[in-house]
Amino acid sequence: MKTVSIRKEDTQPNGQYAPEWLVVDAEGQSLGRVASQVARILRGKHKPIFTPHVDTADFVVIVNAATVKLTGNKLRDKWYYHHTGYPGGLKAIWAERLLEQKPTELLRLAIKRMLPRSPLNRQILRTKLKIYAGAEHPHQAQKPRPYKLPY
Repeated sequence: MKTVSIRKEDTQPNGQYAPEWLVVDAEGQSLGRVASQVARILRGKHKPIFTPHVDTADFVVIVNAATVKLTGNKLRDKWYYHHTGYPGGLKAIWAERLLEQKPTELLRLAIKRMLPRSPLNRQILRTKLKIYAGAEHPHQAQKPRPYKLPY
């Protein structure tokens, strides 16, 4: 057996290993479990052609992000922080409030923080991850197939 190193040209839409479109239903699922599986798919680790420096990921469409669960008291106790860039500009918001105001942001942040910090993964996150609060999404033309989470 030989170890094959995949090139960027092989993963283009007309290449041998073209990316697929997957739909993940997050309804009633735990936030961390959904995020870890989607991060794995976005990284491309579910494929035998995984190469760390090449985008081998599939496109992921997440629906029903507003109905994701947080276990324990995390809705009331978990804080999300960001800084405006100005002195004294640290802002904080509870997970429950963030889920009400921006239901897709909670899932996006969880997935983003499970990916390595690199230009390739920022590009993958920006282009290959689509999150929607409800059950409808505008990507029917790509013929996405449903993806059942392992747990």
